[in-house]
Amino acid sequence: MRIKRIPNTELSPSVLCLGTSHFGDTVDRDTSFELMDRFLEQGGSFLDTAKVYGDWVPGERSLSEKTIGQWLTSRKARSRVVLATKGAHPHLKTMQVPRLSREDIIADVEESLRHLQTDYIDLYWLHRDDRERPVEDIMETMNDLVRQGKIRCFGCSNWRSDRIEAAQQAAMRHGLQGFAASQIKWSLASYPAGNDPTMVAMDEKELLYHERSDLPAVPYNSQAAGFFSGRYRSADLLQAGADAVKTHKLASAANIGKLKLVEETALRLSLTMTQVALGYLLSREFPVFPIIGCKTAEQLASSCAAGALDDTVLAELRNIRFHP
Repeated sequence: MRIKRIPNTELSPSVLCLGTSHFGDTVDRDTSFELMDRFLEQGGSFLDTAKVYGDWVPGERSLSEKTIGQWLTSRKARSRVVLATKGAHPHLKTMQVPRLSREDIIADVEESLRHLQTDYIDLYWLHRDDRERPVEDIMETMNDLVRQGKIRCFGCSNWRSDRIEAAQQAAMRHGLQGFAASQIKWSLASYPAGNDPTMVAMDEKELLYHERSDLPAVPYNSQAAGFFSGRYRSADLLQAGADAVKTHKLASAANIGKLKLVEETALRLSLTMTQVALGYLLSREFPVFPIIGCKTAEQLASSCAAGALDDTVLAELRNIRFHP
């Protein structure tokens, strides 16, 4: 798998990032360990988690971070991975109440360090924004954590570009480190309205910002919940008509049209559909590190194959108009 440097940092992770949102709950400990082992074997080095992952099931909290911490210790693998986690997420029962104060951020970092059984986090994401909180305060807090050696660099997740730019400008004015990357919802799919308002999906405005600023993107939901994996076929969904959304929630007319183009592209370029879907993101002219979601070794291998696509193939994918 290819590696790529995150600009303005010392981090050079694999171009694909292994998502771990269900490690420790629907993906049990042994399977989680196997997936991380195999990811490393296939050249992967970028792991993404969050303090809140696993908190939606009753019982023990932060299951994903704790599972990763156990794996890092048992495998002595800390130096082999670029470790990313997220904090400052609202409590799940009070999503309308932001948690982006200095005290919230520091408390979450300290807790994540304990869960992950490490002294430092390579890339720390602020999981949600609070538009009422001054960006100057946030940047100062994050830089304090960098100076203390608890995090190496930091990014934002589900922040809109106007707030990202305001934070970057504030950091520049005060001679501080700024955001290294943005984690945003992005795939080939067009998403229906009505999503969680605290989440941000890539649209024309956000894409133009990344292209103009060259800010790296680390997209979550990059595989559109498996819609472009080959499990679904455009002809079957077209035949189903209005009932297609019962097969997959993303089976709109627009997305079925994209699915057909993915099928045709995969056949023409001798690729899998997963390689086309992930390759579309990897082919952008600004740095992109898609987060892959896998629950089996077979799914992992299929996704990892996209991380080895060469420049010629990526150039072909860049020129295909999957979006109007």
